[in-house]
Formats: sequence, structure tokens, C-alpha cells
Amino acid sequence: MELMPSRSERSLADRISAGGRRLTPQRVLVARALADARRALSAQELYDRLHTTQPRLGRATVFRALEAQVQDGMARRLERSGHVSVYVACDPEHHHHLVCERCERVEDLDEKLLQPLLRSVDSRYGFHVNHTALDIYGLCASCRRASRKAAG
Repeated sequence: MELMPSRSERSLADRISAGGRRLTPQRVLVARALADARRALSAQELYDRLHTTQPRLGRATVFRALEAQVQDGMARRLERSGHVSVYVACDPEHHHHLVCERCERVEDLDEKLLQPLLRSVDSRYGFHVNHTALDIYGLCASCRRASRKAAG
């Protein structure tokens, strides 16, 4: 008996297909693993996670699937210290993140917080903003608390 795919699996499949790409089990697998990750992952980290349960999955397949997700707005490429690219799943409409440099946790930044800035860019410079993509790097609240405790 074949199991029905969950709503989230159908949603991932729909988003992959909407990008004009052929829907393959590998693309769904990579998209699901990235969406389930609690932090940004490098392509190698994602490959290592998947390879333990999917030994036939090729490294190049994971890299290509990630790049396709970036191109289709399903994922965002961020830079980790040392110039290593890491990836985080995102909604096509959302492109703002807070990135913890210690634990590598990624949080969505509410776009409403940027509205006053965007209005002032328009009024001050006469520049109309069509699209924004912002990543703010620092320490999350948990890592800041841990730093304060360690400092004494």
C-alpha cells in the first residue's frame, strides 16, 4: 500500500515543479532535509546527513539540488566565516535573516521592521526599492547568555 504524501511534502513538490524543474525523489529529499534543518548547512554537511540513510545519493546531486533551490527562491545561500557557503530554506517572498555566528542558527527577520528604513531611502535618496535581501550576522540570545555566564 502506498502512503499519501503529507501536505508539506506536496508543498515542496509543488514548489520544485513551479520552478520548471523535473520532480525527482532526490530533489524532494534535499529540499525536505534543508527545510527540516534547525540551522544553516553547507552542501557537504547536508550531503553527510543524507548519505547515512541514502548511500546511493551523489554529492554532485546534492550540490545541484541546492543550487536549483537557490535559483528558484526555495533556499538562500549565506556566507559562513572562512568563505564557506551555507544554505537555509526560505519562502520565496522572505529574504531577511538573523544569522548567529556561534551556533549558526538562522532566524527570519520580520520585513515590517525594514519598512521605515525603506521609506526613508525613498524619501531621502529618491530611490525606489523593488527587492531586498538582508542577512545580519551576530550572536543570538542563547549564545549571548552563554557568553555572559562564561565571563562570570
